[in-house]
Amino acid sequence: MHTEALLLAAEGEATNPLIPAIYDIVWSLIPFALVLFLFWRVVLPRLQKTLDERSQAIEGGIAEAQSAQLEAKEALDKYNKLLADARSEASEIRDQARTEGNQILAELRTNAQAEADRIAATAQAQIEAQRHQAVLSLRKEVGNLALDLASAVVQERLSEDAKAASVVDRLLADLEKDAGASGTASAKKASAKKAKA
Repeated sequence: MHTEALLLAAEGEATNPLIPAIYDIVWSLIPFALVLFLFWRVVLPRLQKTLDERSQAIEGGIAEAQSAQLEAKEALDKYNKLLADARSEASEIRDQARTEGNQILAELRTNAQAEADRIAATAQAQIEAQRHQAVLSLRKEVGNLALDLASAVVQERLSEDAKAASVVDRLLADLEKDAGASGTASAKKASAKKAKA
């Protein structure tokens, strides 16, 4: 057994166990070539197609993202423009409302002043009518009193109406002159007070 081991060891020195035999290399090259051919013709084109699709999808996604970003920027610009337009329109509306409010206030003041003037004129006319009625009433009473006084003084009764009327008119004219002078002064004072107010 020892000799057989020596024989085998001598034979083994001649062949390197790390280098395969030629028939093993040939039989290994054939499946390797078949696998390489299948890989080259089937797997690699499919892999390349998948990579191309993925690359196109990524490029498409980037293009879509850039397009969406551009659209978003345009929408933002449009929104900012609309916002600026709305602000300017609101400012115009506010200014117009102020102007209209001032016009309405001026109209109300004018109307109120006209109404106050109308009321004052109506009151003045009523006062003047009442004064005129009072003057007429006083004329009659003063005329009657003057006649009574004159008849008592003269001891004669004035019976004629024309004569009595002329005496009363003369007496009243004298009274009006005296009252007119004092009435004009008081009217001037009243108008001066009204103008100051």
